[in-house]
Amino acid sequence: MAVSNSTSSPHPIPILYPLQDRVAIVTGASRGIGRGIALHLASLGAKVLINYTSNSAEAEHVAAQINTTSLSQLPRAVTFQADISDLAQVKSLFNAAESSFNSPVDILVNSAGVVDSKYPTLANTTTEDFDTMFSINTRGAFFCCREAANRIKRGVGGRIICLTTSTVASLRPRFAAYTASKAAVESMVKILAKELKGTGITANCVAPGPVATDMFFTGDRADAAEKAAAECPLSRLGQVEDVAPTVGFLASDAGEWVNGQIIRVNGGYV
Repeated sequence: MAVSNSTSSPHPIPILYPLQDRVAIVTGASRGIGRGIALHLASLGAKVLINYTSNSAEAEHVAAQINTTSLSQLPRAVTFQADISDLAQVKSLFNAAESSFNSPVDILVNSAGVVDSKYPTLANTTTEDFDTMFSINTRGAFFCCREAANRIKRGVGGRIICLTTSTVASLRPRFAAYTASKAAVESMVKILAKELKGTGITANCVAPGPVATDMFFTGDRADAAEKAAAECPLSRLGQVEDVAPTVGFLASDAGEWVNGQIIRVNGGYV
């Protein structure tokens, strides 16, 4: 939709929504960074499928926030439960987006992820916790990226954006398995961007530093925020609002020339 700022001017200047009517899937969107991204993409005009794994109430709340502020009588946000580590559920996720909005998907933002809340050293990381992180963070990203590569609309505006982590660059102790699971995604996405040559689809990663979300404070991390703020040149912990606009830029036409990149959004933390 374009809204003119003048009905009488012979040359009205349109006010455009950069993602008007483009269909976006945001995984892990019921809370944290994923939630902020879903809300931001909707504010840019996108129709958003809000994926969640278990917290349906939070997901419905995000959808309600979007739909109650929409001028359209049709829903601009829907929710869908899916475990991205399960291929059949990822396929159903894309099916749901296509059927809900009667359009192919334009944008995938894979934000779903887990961390080991015990923050163990590598020597103390259990096989079960290692497998869980790689199942969701890496296998899940692979399934989502593969489905997106085969089903996102060809031409202008196709976008694949995976959320990774700045710990791939900072190499913090007690994050070995988590960091490795995200480093694999970064390598995969860089290669995917080249393999998508000719499709008009770009593929990038956004790698936040420490951000004040439930995930950051999971486990025994009483002094984590203070330490992270002290190590950041801006002397604070990141906020969801610091990350979502970068994703919005990459999803828009303005971000087309950024492809196969890892954007570390961390305030100079690393």
